Amino acid sequence: MKSILLIGMGRFGRHIAKKLYGKKHQVMAIDKVENRIDAVLPYVTNAQIGDSTNKEFMSSVGVGNFDVCIVAIGDDFQSSLETTLLLKELGALFVVSRAARDIHAKFLLRNGADEIVYPERQLASWVAIRYTSDHILDYIQLDEEHGIYEIPTPGHWIGKTVGNLDVRKKYKINIMGIKTDGDMNLAVNHETMIEEDTTLLVLGKPQNIHRCFKS
Repeated sequence: MKSILLIGMGRFGRHIAKKLYGKKHQVMAIDKVENRIDAVLPYVTNAQIGDSTNKEFMSSVGVGNFDVCIVAIGDDFQSSLETTLLLKELGALFVVSRAARDIHAKFLLRNGADEIVYPERQLASWVAIRYTSDHILDYIQLDEEHGIYEIPTPGHWIGKTVGNLDVRKKYKINIMGIKTDGDMNLAVNHETMIEEDTTLLVLGKPQNIHRCFKS
């Protein structure tokens, strides 16, 4: 369990709060708009109404006591930038800041952000891949070239082992896991048998994934 300072309770911030609540982390939420704080109260350990660009207010929060500080402000880049800088000045251990564009990311990194997230860009990539590929059920991007894809098991693979298929050699992809009725088996090796009513988690480049599962 980690202690998280979450700043900005817009739509993105509320989703983060709910996910952190589900994982039983301790979350303090901050926003200058009262009704946004009210909406997130069921999902956080503590909450305060205040301006995250105000040094006196932020000093009272005890920024250095949190494992991670997340700046989820999306509608005011100047506030996001000032908040990121102030967090580092006050001794934040690790700051994650939201960016909409690359130029925003550059400024945030220069002003103390340890990591940048692009929620709109990441969602756009997911939608584009998920809904234009009949053979992809889900998708997680790892870097510019690689992703993990959830794929329905091809019928002609059933009854074969991972070693028999040898997709790593043929297509340069790796079978990372097999899902059956929602249960995930990540202990996959060459002897693992591919069974009916399963989906596969495969790691690779998109062009190799498409080449394998469209062939």
